[in-house]
Amino acid sequence: MSGVGLFGLGLVGAAVARRLIAAGHGVTGHDPDAGRMAELRAMGGVPAGPGEVWERPLVISAVFDTGQLAGIVDAAPEGERVLVSMSTCDPDAIAGLGGIAAAKGITLVEAPISGTSRELEEGSALLLLAGDGDGLKAFEAVAGAISNKRRRVGELGAGNRMKLAINLVLGLNRAACAEGLVFAEAMGIAPGVFLEVARMSAAESAVMATKGPKMAARDFAPEGRVAQSRKDFQLIRETAARQGRGLPFAERYLEAMADLAERGEGDLDNAAILLAIERMAKGQG
Repeated sequence: MSGVGLFGLGLVGAAVARRLIAAGHGVTGHDPDAGRMAELRAMGGVPAGPGEVWERPLVISAVFDTGQLAGIVDAAPEGERVLVSMSTCDPDAIAGLGGIAAAKGITLVEAPISGTSRELEEGSALLLLAGDGDGLKAFEAVAGAISNKRRRVGELGAGNRMKLAINLVLGLNRAACAEGLVFAEAMGIAPGVFLEVARMSAAESAVMATKGPKMAARDFAPEGRVAQSRKDFQLIRETAARQGRGLPFAERYLEAMADLAERGEGDLDNAAILLAIERMAKGQG
């Protein structure tokens, strides 16, 4: 049976589904959230149970974390097919999952995204490809419909190693942008004016261009949630610890994410780090 199977219809999964459907690919998807399943049907996809998803020769996973990916692999029926993980996962664990999948005839490859769900919707997010060459070749048949930016970075596990290192830089960029806004406003500089001038300076960055306006407008509609960023930075910390490394600035970032989550702000966009830094600046965080 042709078409693409898809597990996970959150911000990333929904964006992937929209792009595939717009390019003429059939999408059969599953998510435990009934609202997300209804959204898939509305965009022209087929909501289905896991068994029907696995009937497709190419299956994409866009679930929340390593544990959910492991559940998908464990429940998979035997049979030759390719499973593409687009989730941010533990790079060491995903290599082990590759062996479990292979025993069932499934080729597991990686394509975690670097970018926001909006960038993915626009086809400009970077896909970090890793794993078996034949598996990646099978994915390439639809990968162009998802994004025009793709880079192979190595064998299975390498995709998420690269993703975690990139996410560390992105998160700290968001924190720096937010703290700069807080400092500028404390000195009487309007947020919009600060961003306009900062983007003319050497401080300009892609993060400032995408997240700065959201911070200035206090628009925290999610393109990448606080809860996801917190999970990613916990994974960054754990992975660094296995290498015998500490990451002092990442620890401070995690404190900000924890502050947001504990205040019920975990579903906000990660630009909401502005709120945490405002509270920290006033001694409330």
